Amino acid sequence: MTVPYKRILIAGLSALMLIATAASGQASPPPTSSTATDGQRDFEWEAGTWRTTVRVLAEPLSESADQWLQFAGTSVVRPLMDRRANVVEFGVSGPNGRIDALNLRLYEPQARRWSLTFVNIRDGLLNPAVYGGFHDGVGEFYGDDQLGGRPIKVRFLIFRQGPDEARFEQAFSADGGTTWETNWFAVDHRVR
Repeated sequence: MTVPYKRILIAGLSALMLIATAASGQASPPPTSSTATDGQRDFEWEAGTWRTTVRVLAEPLSESADQWLQFAGTSVVRPLMDRRANVVEFGVSGPNGRIDALNLRLYEPQARRWSLTFVNIRDGLLNPAVYGGFHDGVGEFYGDDQLGGRPIKVRFLIFRQGPDEARFEQAFSADGGTTWETNWFAVDHRVR
């Protein structure tokens, strides 16, 4: 990542956090007893450094959707704003190149949900967020996006498989969510 990209990214993430704080009406609300059950702490388990392996479908939602690309590297998860936000720094590489990205996660206390916004450092653009939370130990997040100029639905799932392992899956739907094609599998093992 070059220095100008870092400045742009830091400015963008700072603006997003300021907007989220301003929208809440308080600079830093005190913790309440309801935060333990309202979902605000759903990502506490993930803070730390993880060894990440990734399989990515080369051409999602296409006739030639059979080539998978392999990557490996690290993910570092840092809590922010009294755990009402966190950021995942993601860096993996493989025979087909490198992916450097961020995932900014913000908790919305009024809606009792999280938004997850992915940023690929290659282009420095924020992708549309997916929204949701954890139910019975599984994180489910849904949103809308575009692929090749056509509207699609996005589903992102998180499976916690013990204190030191987690699995992440992303899927796209071109038919409004009737059928899904999984195009991203990641497995994380805790390093520290």
